[in-house]
Amino acid sequence: MNRRKFLETNSKVAVLAPFIPTWPGIGSEQSNSSQPAMPDWMVQLIKQNDQSLKSILSRTETDPTSSKYGSVTDGVGMVTAHSVTSLIKTGLNALLSEGSAYRSDPDLVSLIGAATSVLLGLQHADGTVDLVTTNFHSTPDNGFIVKWLAPGYRLLAASSVPHRERITKPLWTFLERAGEALKVGGIHTPNHRWVVCSALAELYKINPDPGYRKRAEQWLAERIDLDPDGQYNERSSYIYSSLSNRVLISTARGFDMPELLGYVRKNLEMTFYYIHPNGEIVTEASGRQDNSIVGFLENYYYPYRYLALKDQNPQFAAACRLIEQTAFSKVTGFLHYFLEDPSLWQELPKSTPLPVSYSKLFSHSGLARIRRGDFDASILANSAAFFNFHKKEAVLQGIRFASAFFGKGQFVSEHIEQRDGKFVLENSLQGPYYQPLPIEHLPDDGDWEKMPRALRPQSEVQQYRAQVVISEVDGGFALDIEIGGTDHVPFALEFIFRPGGTFSGVEAHPSLPDVYFLKSEMGTYKAGEDTITFGPGHHTHQWVDIRGGLPRTSSPTVYLTGMTPFRERFLIT
Repeated sequence: MNRRKFLETNSKVAVLAPFIPTWPGIGSEQSNSSQPAMPDWMVQLIKQNDQSLKSILSRTETDPTSSKYGSVTDGVGMVTAHSVTSLIKTGLNALLSEGSAYRSDPDLVSLIGAATSVLLGLQHADGTVDLVTTNFHSTPDNGFIVKWLAPGYRLLAASSVPHRERITKPLWTFLERAGEALKVGGIHTPNHRWVVCSALAELYKINPDPGYRKRAEQWLAERIDLDPDGQYNERSSYIYSSLSNRVLISTARGFDMPELLGYVRKNLEMTFYYIHPNGEIVTEASGRQDNSIVGFLENYYYPYRYLALKDQNPQFAAACRLIEQTAFSKVTGFLHYFLEDPSLWQELPKSTPLPVSYSKLFSHSGLARIRRGDFDASILANSAAFFNFHKKEAVLQGIRFASAFFGKGQFVSEHIEQRDGKFVLENSLQGPYYQPLPIEHLPDDGDWEKMPRALRPQSEVQQYRAQVVISEVDGGFALDIEIGGTDHVPFALEFIFRPGGTFSGVEAHPSLPDVYFLKSEMGTYKAGEDTITFGPGHHTHQWVDIRGGLPRTSSPTVYLTGMTPFRERFLIT
């Protein structure tokens, strides 16, 4: 069947009814007879999953006569284990969901069966798969795929979908081979350990092989990497912290290890203080690829919902409702959790408010968070963009500055100190000159590389000191910035804004796009209904690409320029 015909023949929507699986699964917390009716949010997830499936089908060979039947390409035209898995996972969700346009569809059964055979063809003899962008013969990527597909296998095996063995037989072959690799394979990153444990737990629910549990216990013996603040080692608030929460829940349920849930609770409680007024999550302290990206809380929906119901926790319930308001269209990828465990369909407990007025220092993450209702700020150590300010739609993405001090004057503070309710960032540098190398260290051949600077006496040592003191003022913040040491050093201070708004009180650079100067008084940046006011201005030169400073960003940026010594208080409201 060609792609157009496949999409057309699967456009009808079935009558909605509760989906009650006959496979209870380890961790089910109520009997089938007490399953709640399907709630509206589940209906929405199923519809969203159908839309995701249609998108995947546009990249899928759906013609049964083709030698590539069941192949799925990724965004760059390659057929990979992950692109094929996206069809199998999303397709199984659709096959098994009441209300899906693809419920028990025989053509989809055939297609997923073919895709599973394609996946088997991409599996190495050692049971592993490749993440072709970086990891080869990758046990961790086995873990990701197994934890996605094992729940669908369990549901399908226990269902009444006709000819389901076309999928279950090759899929179990894949899962069983992957399980052998998971018993022995290694990892790269901290979260990989818990992903592997979760995959082993998901397989254990199908086949209680003691080898699965033994291997998970070896990884768990390293202890969970949660710091006293409640953050995981990678500090990846958007991607990997939420992932660790989900896989630790799966491990806890699959191996009956409820003690693991304590780590999840602590991280979820900490995350309350990582929420911007518009529902976005703070990402600037991340040590992974999600650093400084714009993201919401959708990846936390399953952990918050699971523990909101298990603990009857009203704040976790409030977090779920916030996600439903701000990012529910992105929860679709977690549908399999809710299909397998309809106890999660229960009504959430009543909410109690999430914290919206606080000042907290997360010293292990090098992050301070201050929120006062509809605006908030983050202060960061070990980051050139050391301050940001969110006022719902208007966002000051970062403030940073660099001085032309021996090509190394980008301001970065190693620590955040809290003094009398204020947050202090500091940086100091030296710029020495070097004397002739002592004669006893001179090489015979005049080779410069054999004359290390460490052996040369220093002279004319120049000093650089910079300090930023951040305090609260009515409606916002004051930043007292002092730059000193050596005199007459040029610097440029950057106010970097999120694209989409409009400025007033600033002047455009004569030749550089999205570059502005604030020469005096105050400037404003308006986005939607929200306005950020900042200043006063300072302008002594037009040099914005300071030598040794970081390159300009592509976002609209207002520059304040000057020379040392410099001391000024800036207001941001």
